Amino acid sequence: MRGVVFKGDRELEVADFPDPTPGPDDVVIEIKASGLCGSDLKFYRDPPGAALKALGFKDFASRGMDEAPAIIAGHEPCGVVAELGANVDPESFSVGDRVMVFHYDGCGYCDSCRTGWTQMCAQGATIYGATAHGGHATYMVVPAATLVHMPESISFSAGAAIACGTGTAFGALKRADVTARDTVAVFGLGPIGQSAVQFAAAMGAQVIAVDIAEDRVARGPEFGAHHVINSGTDDPVEAIREITGGRGATVAIESSGAPAARVAATRALGVWGRVALVGLGGDLTLDVSPDIVIKQISILGSYTFSNVGMGECARFVADHHVDVDALFTDRWNIEDAEQAYKEFDKQTRGKAVIEF
Repeated sequence: MRGVVFKGDRELEVADFPDPTPGPDDVVIEIKASGLCGSDLKFYRDPPGAALKALGFKDFASRGMDEAPAIIAGHEPCGVVAELGANVDPESFSVGDRVMVFHYDGCGYCDSCRTGWTQMCAQGATIYGATAHGGHATYMVVPAATLVHMPESISFSAGAAIACGTGTAFGALKRADVTARDTVAVFGLGPIGQSAVQFAAAMGAQVIAVDIAEDRVARGPEFGAHHVINSGTDDPVEAIREITGGRGATVAIESSGAPAARVAATRALGVWGRVALVGLGGDLTLDVSPDIVIKQISILGSYTFSNVGMGECARFVADHHVDVDALFTDRWNIEDAEQAYKEFDKQTRGKAVIEF
């Protein structure tokens, strides 16, 4: 089979790998779509092995690994079941089932694993596409416990998006307890922010979309935003207060990771507001008394979602007819992966996916 390997320093190759065979508790997936995610770029851009070391893989030799192991990229996999391991219950999964892959695995016994949050495993998580082979390949082998059934009405590309970025947006809105009573300001209109706009609108909230790039601002209404703000030309805090009659937003979702956006998202809230921080990296500096304490603001960290939450997100997409496919601006073949990541690295377009 063919698989994409990040070499580091903005180089990759499409290499040959043996077709995988399942262990007793595993399933082989024939990949139909594998999304490109912003968090892939650290593996693409960084020197060889640097991103893995940042995840704690500092002593590769003790793990029986080369200094820069050839790991197949891609942590947004979606496809069909091709082969079952001997111990996999055929009542749970059958050959031909349409499935998404929850791209983490853990010990299976700690409290985090038992509640579906295997990325927070007390023993350390396996991350498919980072520390184990991912979805940028013809086939992928994973434990059956990582699979989530996908409704028939959802495309494979949409399922791939739900497997990380779109699911992350849904998880953040759940963390912030968003309902139709809320005014939700979404800061950062990349694929996660665009998904957050779609979901918040489907939940009945009034949605304000904020970004510094005019082309992304212009697309805000396509995803359901009732108001859009270009924070490169307008003060988003003042603009949101004007839109809300001085009250401020009740919820803010910050998906860009930019420190200035985090500050603005927090200060744009009214009293009792909730802000969910999704974007990784950077810092947050606030004046604690006026920005947080006196307004009784809740600041929430939201790290992806559980495998149960992933299934809930897929059902919400199907039940509410959320057009996840509208996120995609670029669809690629695996042999075009080098060009795909060169374009994706510019971070000027929407969601991209490798389709099989």
